[in-house]
Amino acid sequence: MVQTAAYQIYPIGDQGITLDYGGEMSETVNKKIFQLYKLLKNWQSDAVLDVIPAYHSISIIYDLVKIKKIAGEHSAYKYVETKLIVTEALLSNESSEFEGRKINIPVCYDLSLAPDLQELASLHQLKMEEIIEIHCSKIYRIYMIGFLPGFAYMGTVDDRIASPRKASPRINVPAGSVGIAGSQTGIYPFDSPGGWQLIGQTPLQFFDATKENPTLLEPGNQVCFHAISLEEFHHLKNKRS
Repeated sequence: MVQTAAYQIYPIGDQGITLDYGGEMSETVNKKIFQLYKLLKNWQSDAVLDVIPAYHSISIIYDLVKIKKIAGEHSAYKYVETKLIVTEALLSNESSEFEGRKINIPVCYDLSLAPDLQELASLHQLKMEEIIEIHCSKIYRIYMIGFLPGFAYMGTVDDRIASPRKASPRINVPAGSVGIAGSQTGIYPFDSPGGWQLIGQTPLQFFDATKENPTLLEPGNQVCFHAISLEEFHHLKNKRS
């Protein structure tokens, strides 16, 4: 394991490696992860199977045999580790102000699509309209994609509406459902089980396996939500079909 004051590097299995800055969810650290991700994606080849960014870490999954062929006298792990160290050192020359693309997402907060909205309003001693207004008032950063393909973990929600996960997860959450869990908000890309507090639903599609880039959202993107009526929701959803 390589350890500096700033980060640790360690193996994950025999064909993976992680660089981890540690600590809690932080926009500053996640921006560094996003910069690393962009640089390492440019390096990706058939020898590098995947580059996976998370809150404060980034992992590389590589083909052991193919990396060994280009690693010379070094082991495959040492070769990739050196690549990570050298790339991380370049970050001081990268613009920390660079942001991913901005995406505006329509959400219908009608109670027929927001089974937990009324309960959260009561929990936080707010009107439902205030919950909606607060949720739509911020620009959210996508910290990572996980849990399901295309599921974006976004933060941070206003402290006034931060809410714990449900004690008993639902067996089925409809695709497009917008939820809150702790200080994060997210959107379910598929029908799936889930324990987030559901406050609305969007008619957009977030994963399409037929496309070259199947996910609508990516780490580093900035997301804004705006409220739409139930009529608009069904119109947009039918238009998509």
